[in-house]
Amino acid sequence: MGRRGAVHTYAARMRRSAARARIGLRRSAVDYFRGDGSDWVALAGLLLTVPAIAAASLLNPVWCSPVALVLPIVAGGLVLRPASLLGLYAAAAGALIVESVVLGPYTQGPARVTPGTVLVVAACGFFGLLIAQFRARVGVPWRRGGTMLFDLRERIRVQSALPRLPGGWHREMALRPAGGQSFSGDFVVAARTNAGRTLEVVLTDVSGKGMDAGSRALLLSGAFGGLLGSLPPHGFLPAANGYLLRQDWDEGFATSVHLVLDLESGDYELLSAGHLPALQLHAGTGRWEEKAAEGPLLGVYDGAEFHPVKGSLRPGDVLMLFTDGLVESADRDLTEGIDRLTGEADRYVAAGFEGAAWHLIEACAKDVNDDRALLLISRKG
Repeated sequence: MGRRGAVHTYAARMRRSAARARIGLRRSAVDYFRGDGSDWVALAGLLLTVPAIAAASLLNPVWCSPVALVLPIVAGGLVLRPASLLGLYAAAAGALIVESVVLGPYTQGPARVTPGTVLVVAACGFFGLLIAQFRARVGVPWRRGGTMLFDLRERIRVQSALPRLPGGWHREMALRPAGGQSFSGDFVVAARTNAGRTLEVVLTDVSGKGMDAGSRALLLSGAFGGLLGSLPPHGFLPAANGYLLRQDWDEGFATSVHLVLDLESGDYELLSAGHLPALQLHAGTGRWEEKAAEGPLLGVYDGAEFHPVKGSLRPGDVLMLFTDGLVESADRDLTEGIDRLTGEADRYVAAGFEGAAWHLIEACAKDVNDDRALLLISRKG
């Protein structure tokens, strides 16, 4: 009985030890990919692949070339920290030395360790170390870094979504970053206020373009989204101006246009901070009218005043808000760009403006290396 109990006790201890090892291994992997754990598991796995590749190269160098050592080196650059990566490089260098001694000089036959093999492995190691140092400086593992960028892009997209409007109204927006990138210095924040009767929309163009302005656009879109609807309409741009001044950025200015639209009467106010004029199509005359409000750039000086311009959208009327990338470029001035935009927009008058925003950017500024944004609001006839 004593011997049998000892056996059971020993087996139970072994099961508990194995369970603790599995839990510890799983936690280490999870912690690593969250950015706050050790990379010893990944290092141990890659270190084991080095002698395996070396052995395969010695047994059959034709099918497993010595240059195959770049595989663990590339993988290490993606998952290891710089200090651990140096240990992997030392193991790879040792494997190359062993292969060179066993296989003999490269002048005596093919499938040997040549100077070119050493250069390729060293170059891959250099670039892997640069990648590892960049990840260490950013402070996120390689998988989480891509997820973070994707999450930031989706947050900008969600914050730029326009609220649903009541029957009789149509709204749409198109945003095209510079160079086909995922991040833009143009953004929109919108909300329905006054118990849903009023639509407030802010279109902002941050200085810079693409990735350079994307981080500032994300910060400003969150701040502007919090301000919109929390302040009276005439208090939004002064508050936004004060916020930019407090950031003290080297390129801290932005242009912005704030639309306040009564969804019952169609009356609206436009307040501008150095932004381009809006364009309104009058259904009765078929002509476009510029609606230009007065106000300085955001983030330039304190105490700025913003004077609104008023208007009204009647059945069949259309209001367009846009950024300068849509109408300005190196080979054309602002007036020419606006004329081209209105000329293209006239094609959608008879059929309605469903899906027109994206097509207008394609027609007017398809290959422009600047952020482009267009907002359309129409009142159905």
